[in-house]
Amino acid sequence: MVKWNRVLIFFLIVILMGVLMGTTTQYILKRITLGLDLKGGFEILYQVVPENGQKVTKDLLTQTSQVLDRRISALGVAEPKIDIEGQDRIRVQLAGVTDQTAARRMLATEANLTFRNEAGEILLKGADLKEGSAKVVFDEMGRPLVTIKLNDAKKFEELTRQYFNRPIAIYLDENMITNPVVRSVITNGEATISQGTVEEAKELAGLLNAGALPVTLNELSSNSVGASLGQLAMKKAIFAGYIATAIIFLFMILVYRLPGVIAVITLVTYIYLTLLFMVLIGATLTLPGIAAFILGVGMAVDANIITYERIKDEIRSGKTLLSSFRAGSRRSFWTIFDANLTTVIAGAVLFIFGTSAIKGFAVILILGIVISMITAVGLSRLLLNLIVRSNWLNKPFYYGVKESEISEL
Repeated sequence: MVKWNRVLIFFLIVILMGVLMGTTTQYILKRITLGLDLKGGFEILYQVVPENGQKVTKDLLTQTSQVLDRRISALGVAEPKIDIEGQDRIRVQLAGVTDQTAARRMLATEANLTFRNEAGEILLKGADLKEGSAKVVFDEMGRPLVTIKLNDAKKFEELTRQYFNRPIAIYLDENMITNPVVRSVITNGEATISQGTVEEAKELAGLLNAGALPVTLNELSSNSVGASLGQLAMKKAIFAGYIATAIIFLFMILVYRLPGVIAVITLVTYIYLTLLFMVLIGATLTLPGIAAFILGVGMAVDANIITYERIKDEIRSGKTLLSSFRAGSRRSFWTIFDANLTTVIAGAVLFIFGTSAIKGFAVILILGIVISMITAVGLSRLLLNLIVRSNWLNKPFYYGVKESEISEL
């Protein structure tokens, strides 16, 4: 007797998942962060060279990466990647950046601001500036200016009184950016730096607010990807993914029939959940990441195949459909678990010792394996259990087994 309530629950689960995925997939796709190899942009590998014989420490690398992050924020770049590699290197990836010259200048400038007299003696340093005080304003002629505030207004007042009608030059590193003559005593601790263009003023304000680099950065290598080339690479990778997934779906349905249909449902769910968790954890999708994503689909299919082949063997041995399902599911679990565990270990090793692109591959690979255990093992068995226990479509044919292959009927 067919238990239609179980059939109804099966279709309700499938329909609810379909509605959820159909209404939210586009929202998720729009929020996936693309790497520079898909979006275009460039990356730079820097070697960190400390000053005054200082040793490169983890804290120094962290401090340098934090300054770089603040500078990138001033550039307006969303979702930058800054990775510390090895003992003295930092890799910076900026997706979507088109003006590489400006970005390089913004990143590598040491940004040591100093106030100097005519003899070149340093009167004030960048450490005397109030943190985050630099901003762009305009004079009465509409020319851009950068205003800064000093921590000790009294000290600056005495300095301007001492150098009244004399110039106090303002240097950025060893480049003099302005040499104004003090025309009045400044009591509010605020100084003004004239700049040529609005873009230059914004860049200077961003550098000052981000702070000076505690080290010198030597560029070791760089890699640039045009936006159109990145889009072309993404289209080709996605097209290849469509073809591979379609072939997998067709294979599963033709070979395993009803379990193959359930496998397709769980694989679609796997793809949806992987994209969802990529957004939730802030993972960046790159070309290696797409390769890991497609590889994850293959791993999820393997889990289904192992289970279904075991069930088919049990059916061929003459067991009932329910007994075959129970035995096949139980005996295939540890095989699937061991296979996925070894792949997770390999992915963890890649993440620990790999560079940024390899780490992206490892993250998506591990994420895909974890989700495949949920869908290809958990969800697949739930749906198949409902069908088997409903006594609906209970002939061996629907499970890819011919009656002539069964030893005992």
